[in-house]
Amino acid sequence: MDWLLEFTRHQFLIFTLVLARVSGLMFAGPPLGGSEIPKQVRAFLTVVMAVLVAPAQWNVAVEAPPALAGHLLAIGGELLIGYTLGFGMTILFSGVLLAGQIVGQLSGMTLADVYNPGFDADIPLFSQLFYLVALAVFFVVGGHRLLMAGLLETFVAIPPGGAGLDMSLADMLVTMVGESFSLGIRLAAPAIVAGLLASLVLGCISRTLPQLNAMALGFGLNALTTFSVLSISLGSMVWVFRDEIEPALQGIVEGLLNMNVGQVSNLP
Repeated sequence: MDWLLEFTRHQFLIFTLVLARVSGLMFAGPPLGGSEIPKQVRAFLTVVMAVLVAPAQWNVAVEAPPALAGHLLAIGGELLIGYTLGFGMTILFSGVLLAGQIVGQLSGMTLADVYNPGFDADIPLFSQLFYLVALAVFFVVGGHRLLMAGLLETFVAIPPGGAGLDMSLADMLVTMVGESFSLGIRLAAPAIVAGLLASLVLGCISRTLPQLNAMALGFGLNALTTFSVLSISLGSMVWVFRDEIEPALQGIVEGLLNMNVGQVSNLP
């Protein structure tokens, strides 16, 4: 019976480590990381995912920690891996919100804010529109499958209990922030150019006809220009975001796998 008890302890240790890594992803990555998904649903999906992944890790040799503190430390390392994977994708979606913020500022519609439960904050109306479109594109192109594939890839290179801190994680997150900012600027570029041209035209009109109310005319002109440009360029914004999903996820996984000696394979 001793061998059976030892085997059960080993399974329990593996399951808790796998559950911790999956929990970090499920509670940080889009779209499950937002408060619009009930916590009970997220917890249920986390347990189901852990139950599916844990049997593939039974043969991993994990040294049982001598004390509870060691077990908690190992769980913290697993949480860090899953949370970093999900938080990296959240940073990518923040670039979409940045694009909406820029468009809202240029169009003069920053007062039209709505509550976004995914980020638990009030955001401009255009940011909400871009976020919902980006979320739809994320599912259509299979971003959720790529995210799960990235999670499984980490189990191949970093077995349960093998997590550790490394400065490459900080470098990876800094790189993701830069790419997110670049994505936001590129998504908002058509509206930025159109807004600048509209301001130039309005300035010429106000100089030619100073009796016109430039403020009232400018608000309507900016709004009309913004909606016209978005109706034309929204399709191209979708393609830009789609092309960023897989490279961003691949960069996050590579940053995680740099914590351990391993070779990153191409995501399906």
